[in-house]
Amino acid sequence: MNFGKTAIIAALVLFLFYAVLILSLLTFLEGPRFLAILLAPDTLFSIRLSLVTATAAMLLAVIIGLPAAYALSRFQFPGKKMVDTLLELPMIMSPVALGAGLLVFFNTPVGNVIQERGILFVFEFPGIVLAQFATIAGLATRLMKTALDEISPRYEAVARSLGSNAWEAFWKITLPLSFRGILSAMILCWAKAVGEFGATVMLAGTMAFKTETMPIAIFMSLASADIPKTIILILILAGIGLTALYAVRLVEKRAQVL
Repeated sequence: MNFGKTAIIAALVLFLFYAVLILSLLTFLEGPRFLAILLAPDTLFSIRLSLVTATAAMLLAVIIGLPAAYALSRFQFPGKKMVDTLLELPMIMSPVALGAGLLVFFNTPVGNVIQERGILFVFEFPGIVLAQFATIAGLATRLMKTALDEISPRYEAVARSLGSNAWEAFWKITLPLSFRGILSAMILCWAKAVGEFGATVMLAGTMAFKTETMPIAIFMSLASADIPKTIILILILAGIGLTALYAVRLVEKRAQVL
């Protein structure tokens, strides 16, 4: 067997592994109860909460991560390698550990001041957004940096030579050219935020109709042996993730065509 066939078989094995995993869920699904569970108030709440908090976390990650990605892509500054390395911490660190770190922080004097005089995070809505942001910010910055790296700095230099300042060169030249890569990063990070569990459960807890995102609802349903609801939420979460991945493929395909 040549190398090409071996590689194809490996890809098919992985595909079958995940396909069987998803299809096996259907064997436990109770058809008559599907719509009743799907339209139940607690199910709709968890879906809505996940979508809202993931969108907020993604936008926050882009607002902060895009300038950071530009700095890492275009400039040399003291400690750049250290900053670049530390941004990868959420990608190698367990989300549970990351959430525990956030929880510990809010029990420090500084964290207490933030809680008492600012915004409540522990066991609250903002805590979900913060936990999701903490898990995707590094990834968002890394993906956007990759998109910016593909755009030659010469375009900005030409724009500045024609009278544009640095901000104008970025907004009119670099951002439009790297937009598809940045959009792909936004979609992927949003999907990752929707499925975030570990950091969220540590910082925001598992309060029904308050901090019950879809992953937390899955955990709570399974703990109470509500298998039909668990399966429905898993399928919804998988559907959201696969749709996001398909959207990224479409963006990349269109970029290649253009």
